[in-house]
Amino acid sequence: MHTLETLWHDPRVAVKLRTTLTSPFGRKVRIAAEVLGLSSRLAIRPADTLDPADDLRHQNPLGKMPCLVIGDEAFYDSGVILEMLDALAGGDRLLPSAAAPLERARALTQARLADGLTEAALLMVYEYRFRTPEQVSGRWLEHQRGKITRSLAVFEAAPPAADKPNLISIGLACGLGYLDWRQPVEWRGDHPALVRWLAAFSNAVPAFSATESKPR
Repeated sequence: MHTLETLWHDPRVAVKLRTTLTSPFGRKVRIAAEVLGLSSRLAIRPADTLDPADDLRHQNPLGKMPCLVIGDEAFYDSGVILEMLDALAGGDRLLPSAAAPLERARALTQARLADGLTEAALLMVYEYRFRTPEQVSGRWLEHQRGKITRSLAVFEAAPPAADKPNLISIGLACGLGYLDWRQPVEWRGDHPALVRWLAAFSNAVPAFSATESKPR
């Protein structure tokens, strides 16, 4: 019976990461793979989530990125993939092990908060991208903005360790990076602690700058 480790280390088994270089959730996986020393095994294969002919929809019925394909089996979403990478690196690197259930649950909760911030930002961007100006809902935008504002307040009060790349800090950095890039809200003026935190994280984790999407 194959295990994750045997499949990962078998050179005959292709390992592909379906993501664009601009996806904040794909960026999470790319950073994690780099800090864990696993990036050389990943072959990046871009996907077009709007193309009905793209086989991403067969690999992930939701048609979302990132999607990790090992051989003929697909795994999603970014949180699942990061847990797999953590296990491949020996565990307890990106999040506490199951032997510490309370600490693990706390870490997963904070990681979900960081992901939720990013998801809300994406929904604000998509509101403008997929609707005409007449269709854009100010109420919907304010609803998503509230999620971002409340999440930022939590992390402003207690940011994670900047020098420890884990499920929380990687997700938060990618969320803040997406806010900087797409600018659905302006966050820096009201969150000086997070501004300092992101600069410190960027200095401590070179993979963050290496995976940055430039404005266009």
